[in-house]
Amino acid sequence: MKLVARDIPPRSVWALEQAGIHPLLAQLFAARGVQSPLELDDALAHLLPPGDLLGSAAAATLLANAIEADKKLCVVADYDCDGATACAVAVRGLRLLGAHHVDYLVPDRVVDGYGLTPPISERVKASGADVLITVDNGIASLEGVATARALGLQVLVTDHHLPAVVNGQTVLPQADVIVNPNQPGCSFASKSIAGVGVMFYVLLALRAELRQRGKFAQGAQPKLDALLPLVALGTVADVVRLDANNRRLVAQGLKRVRALAMPAGVAALFAVAGREAQSASTFDFGFALGPRINAAGRLSDMRLGIECLLSDDRSRATELAQTLDNINRERRIIEGDMREQAFAVAETLFDAQEEPPPAVCVFDPDFHEGVVGIVASRLKDKLHRPTFVFAASSAPGREHELKGSGRSIAGFHLRDALDLVAKRHPGVLLRFGGHAMAAGCTLLEEHFDTFEQGLSEVAQEWLDAATLSRRTETDGPLKPEYRRTELVDLLQAEVWGQGFAAPTFSEELEVLQQRLVGEKHLSLKLKHQGQPVDGIWFGRTEPLPARVKLAFRLDADAWNGVRRVRFLIEAAEV
Repeated sequence: MKLVARDIPPRSVWALEQAGIHPLLAQLFAARGVQSPLELDDALAHLLPPGDLLGSAAAATLLANAIEADKKLCVVADYDCDGATACAVAVRGLRLLGAHHVDYLVPDRVVDGYGLTPPISERVKASGADVLITVDNGIASLEGVATARALGLQVLVTDHHLPAVVNGQTVLPQADVIVNPNQPGCSFASKSIAGVGVMFYVLLALRAELRQRGKFAQGAQPKLDALLPLVALGTVADVVRLDANNRRLVAQGLKRVRALAMPAGVAALFAVAGREAQSASTFDFGFALGPRINAAGRLSDMRLGIECLLSDDRSRATELAQTLDNINRERRIIEGDMREQAFAVAETLFDAQEEPPPAVCVFDPDFHEGVVGIVASRLKDKLHRPTFVFAASSAPGREHELKGSGRSIAGFHLRDALDLVAKRHPGVLLRFGGHAMAAGCTLLEEHFDTFEQGLSEVAQEWLDAATLSRRTETDGPLKPEYRRTELVDLLQAEVWGQGFAAPTFSEELEVLQQRLVGEKHLSLKLKHQGQPVDGIWFGRTEPLPARVKLAFRLDADAWNGVRRVRFLIEAAEV
């Protein structure tokens, strides 16, 4: 592992400091590409305008007409946290804007698979709906959209995934309207907006259309900002890049959560996770709330998660949140067992003393398809290789199919790699899709070896030694005057996440004491700039040398009512 300090442009630091930004924050923001204080202004007025999002005006017209005609609307969601929050935002927002008949349907991960399939469209039609609205899916659902249209449904696709590619050509579904920043011809600057963000933007456009039609009394239009806690949660949980627009959405959501202005279900999730909403951070969204909602889609029924987010009854929300917490505990047990199995299988692929292969593919008949993505992520982190983990499909009639979930490393576009494998080995991939860093695919078990070889060949061609070497970017040494609890609070109040990494410092430290706690965490007493400081390395059991260069984040813990700074160790340079 090589620890590399980020470049810090001095002019940007100076400009930010002149605007009154704390010197430490100025340094951190400049290192992440921020050049102007305006980029840090999280006011809603600075959000990208909905008109920039191709299809938003047409979607607003379609929905406004449907509301005026009192049509029945059905939202088809995805079964992850982004899909669940997008569904809740759609249902709450449409009702807020005057729709009287809004229902939703979420596919079952095992039975239905991903996206808007023809059977899902048939179920929507059978429910009596007139308009089908996809959230966080649909852009690649060519057959499902065609079926819905043939059944007489109007179809609005809202998504953020990449479109389908057929014979080397991008193909869009024949929906009435498509809203997706990643469709051809869309100039919306935030290509990394989450599915929940896309739906929020559609609601903004719809409100503007209804306002233009005179549907709201002067100064009495519905306030959609009540939806921002859900937008923030889904955005962070989906691990999309936190560009300036996404950071504004998340910051606005966090402000409302900290002011306790949030749906009852979000408050209940904070409670069962043991987190304080008044001091909420992106960490809470990504590692406390998000996994509890995701667990429903992985092991049970995502309707539990959506109902929790839709509920305005505190006792009902608490009951649902507790159920989600229990499911998440089960998920952690299954994941832990699978992770150990996956590590064991992966180690059989290469000698322990050798470098791992350029790409890693793991399958075990006992794996649970609901958690293959999490296990792939853990394996990718451990091996620093693009990784796919497969499980046998449990859907009726598909027992010979394998469902795989992949995670990648910087510099290897996973979805494009799948596209190349599909072209080189026609018929091997039954279905695939995703993003640069995460993707999924389905194949027959008999084709696993062919896929493994094909992916490794692409990785061998695309990845060089520099990309395959482990490098962790840090913010360099921490000045001793910044080792204060008020600075910890200052940092934790900011919006950090994918593409805008949380501050991680690095320097050589002296290890004064070290011991194992809980049998799997390394508790440390360190010397930093001549002063002792506590440290903890979660998940580390191997001892450290007396002097070592460490990467660490700032944290604060309390002892006998006194808050003290401690270092959360992330990595060691070897």
